[in-house]
Amino acid sequence: MKTYRIHLIRHGVTKDNIEGVYCGITDTPLCDEGKDQLREMKDEYSYPGAQFLFTSPLTRCKQTAEILYPDLKPIVIDGLTEYNFGEFEGKTAEELQKKQPNFEPWLRGEPGVRPPFGESNEDFANRVCSSFVKIVDGVIKTGTEDLIIVTHGGVISTILSNFGLPEASVSDWLTPPGCGYTIRVSHFLWMQGHKFEVIKEIPEISSDETQGNYYDGWDYYPNDDDFDVSEYLYD
Repeated sequence: MKTYRIHLIRHGVTKDNIEGVYCGITDTPLCDEGKDQLREMKDEYSYPGAQFLFTSPLTRCKQTAEILYPDLKPIVIDGLTEYNFGEFEGKTAEELQKKQPNFEPWLRGEPGVRPPFGESNEDFANRVCSSFVKIVDGVIKTGTEDLIIVTHGGVISTILSNFGLPEASVSDWLTPPGCGYTIRVSHFLWMQGHKFEVIKEIPEISSDETQGNYYDGWDYYPNDDDFDVSEYLYD
């Protein structure tokens, strides 16, 4: 049975990541540390190849794609943009706890609660999931065997928590900068229940390499971001 691989990769480190502030739709670039770290990771570890590359429209994702995949021309998908935090953008959790009464209910995931002038959790999940379904349907329609998506941590965890096997919550899929997951899509499993298998971490790091390197075997980085896809593929 034919299967398809999609490689989900989070962008590199930004100044906002280091400062621990909420950064969603704010178009912050990679910091110098983030760029250097991505180059070192690319040199030392193995990133997957693919036929096509999709990115979020935000600068930090396009810069990450350019560093990791300089020979692939990125296709920008607006639906892969990070969460719109509204008035929470650029602020720390500590600041928001003091000044925003709806921060705690939003953090608990209470239905319908949203940051002022931002997205609710439901709106964000619907946007991301709708975009991803169209991507997978396009991949199957065109027979594209490998596709890279460079996007944000919130987008990746939302995709995996909604469609991934093994099943896990959003918080279980937190992804360090420059890292991600390879998923395997089978036509039968996708058509029956919109599910895929999570099969591998990105980049590939052997067990004897993790000691003291970057994220030490995937400890999370301590300061933590309508279309027809078949029209883009083989166009």
